[in-house]
Amino acid sequence: MIKAVLIDDEPLARSIISEYLADYKEVQIVAECNDGFEGAKAIMQYQPDLVFLDIQMPKINGFEMLELIDQQPPVIFTTAFDEYAIKAFEKYAIDYLLKPISKPRFDQAMNKFLQQRNLKSTTEQEQTKKMLETMSPSPSLERIVVKTGSKINVINTDSLICLEADDDYVRLHTTTGAYLKNKTMAFFEKELDPNIFVRIHRSYIVRVDSIVRLEPFEKESHIAILNNNMKVNVSKSGYSRLKQVLDI
Repeated sequence: MIKAVLIDDEPLARSIISEYLADYKEVQIVAECNDGFEGAKAIMQYQPDLVFLDIQMPKINGFEMLELIDQQPPVIFTTAFDEYAIKAFEKYAIDYLLKPISKPRFDQAMNKFLQQRNLKSTTEQEQTKKMLETMSPSPSLERIVVKTGSKINVINTDSLICLEADDDYVRLHTTTGAYLKNKTMAFFEKELDPNIFVRIHRSYIVRVDSIVRLEPFEKESHIAILNNNMKVNVSKSGYSRLKQVLDI
């Protein structure tokens, strides 16, 4: 038996998927959820074999919900917006279905899932890689979900001042405080808008408009003074990047 969870804030969308799944007798729907928080709880509770996940939902979106899951199950994304396709496949999605979802397209996605479940085909991975290469870039990161014990904070990137490497974590300095996120600096450098956030040092990414002034430091390096009074190191290459963004 294949356990499936449906996560979508639209009851009609869940109803359509449920109707389509009726043709797959080996699939049992164990939970239907209308937001990301409910979805995360259902995934942790039922450990499903397949998740149908909407992207645009209230509270937290589908990508942010996956950040709360330690072991990601196979996911088929469902959405009315095609600009998220590249990011969906970067999350190792089985498929990406645009609403309204037709039955033939749904069956195609299910066949992919069943094939991967049986074979773990490397051919599919190569096809996905080629698809990614032809797609336009995905939107920049707008929110970050931070889980601290039982508490979940949703941080808007507009409030970010600086990101600081901290062992295996990244410390997010915001207008309301600091938070630790279990991600790499390379991840944030890739996901954040490069016109707004610049990697100025191997240990720092800063919001450009949070810089109050730059001061010379040792050799060819500099110090950046931020609007929260932080002083952060700026490497030679980081200073070059800043000059390009600031046009100085």
